[in-house]
Amino acid sequence: MFSGRSGAAKLSIIIVIVLIGLKVAVGVITGSLSVLAQAADSFLDLFAISVTFLAIRIAARPADEEHPFGHGKAENVAAIIQAILIFIAGGSIIYSAVRRIQTDAVLEMTEAGIVVMAVSIIASIFLSRYLLRVAKREDSMALEANAHNIAADVYSAAAVFVGLIAVRLTGLGIIDSVLAGLVALFILKVAFNVLRHSFGGLVDTKLPESEENNIRAAITEHFGGEVVSFHKLRTRKAGRQRYIDLHLVMPKHVSIEEAHNMCNHLEIDIKVRLVHTDVTIHVEPCDDNCDACDLTCEERKK
Repeated sequence: MFSGRSGAAKLSIIIVIVLIGLKVAVGVITGSLSVLAQAADSFLDLFAISVTFLAIRIAARPADEEHPFGHGKAENVAAIIQAILIFIAGGSIIYSAVRRIQTDAVLEMTEAGIVVMAVSIIASIFLSRYLLRVAKREDSMALEANAHNIAADVYSAAAVFVGLIAVRLTGLGIIDSVLAGLVALFILKVAFNVLRHSFGGLVDTKLPESEENNIRAAITEHFGGEVVSFHKLRTRKAGRQRYIDLHLVMPKHVSIEEAHNMCNHLEIDIKVRLVHTDVTIHVEPCDDNCDACDLTCEERKK
């Protein structure tokens, strides 16, 4: 029921709704700004997860006439929306913390807040780890952003948990506001990381070096046999779909059929090494510079 990208998003929505209800109720009862800040963050989590769910459905659509490269970048857009929402949450928490210090409000029934934060920590740990596993398996940027978003809740809830215990033991309500501000700073850092990672897909940043090395390895293993060289390797990613194009240099005397078979072989090999990949290869003839070539071709046999 909760397997796959859509299932993981549905599970996230259910858990976050439950946490929102608990945090709002306890935040109102105790008057704890840090608990209410957590509730506000969870509200944004719910909206972000809803955006992710929609983006996953759009990204799963096949390529069409108007979108020949598919709809994968919908996940990048969703991740950026999440980053913006996290920025808003962090800023609002800092503002509220400053206002709370100025009013010097008193907290009540901190025990209820402590219990709710403990429940939130456990639920967020479970959810973030599950989302990250699904994101890695499905290669989903939107789900990965969700996982990091929920993981940030673990640390912030832990800070609130410790703060409420400190308030309970010392009676110093200012601890709650200070910790809320520190939590907000951490949330802003998470937002920046998510934004930086997501924006790269929209501006067609190249694939990681490790993945490009896999592509090079698939080609260079044919050097000295059927392939002279390659150049103009270009890579990019939209959602989970990778796009690769390159120029392949082959002996000028090979037939069209031989060149076609080699391109097919390379495309299959690259797709085995990197799933969800679209490969385009442009074949070029060699330049007759035999001194710089180790390949034995028809020209050298003369």
